[in-house]
Amino acid sequence: MKKVSLAVLVALSALTTAAYAQSENGVTMSTDPAKAADVEQRAQDLQARQQAMESAPRPAHHGKSMKHKKAPKAE
Repeated sequence: MKKVSLAVLVALSALTTAAYAQSENGVTMSTDPAKAADVEQRAQDLQARQQAMESAPRPAHHGKSMKHKKAPKAE
């Protein structure tokens, strides 16, 4: 029962956030062709950057993992 309540609460919170973002001029509509072209160009640039990052080789880990250890207790 608690999981269902939590899921409903999270869903309502997400919907409220989305509605608030749209009501505060976060989402606008324009018929200006120059603005539309600018948005399309930015979207293409972002997509190209994301694809470049995905295809770039990731650095390999060397040596032991960097796990955090507890500091020795001072006596």
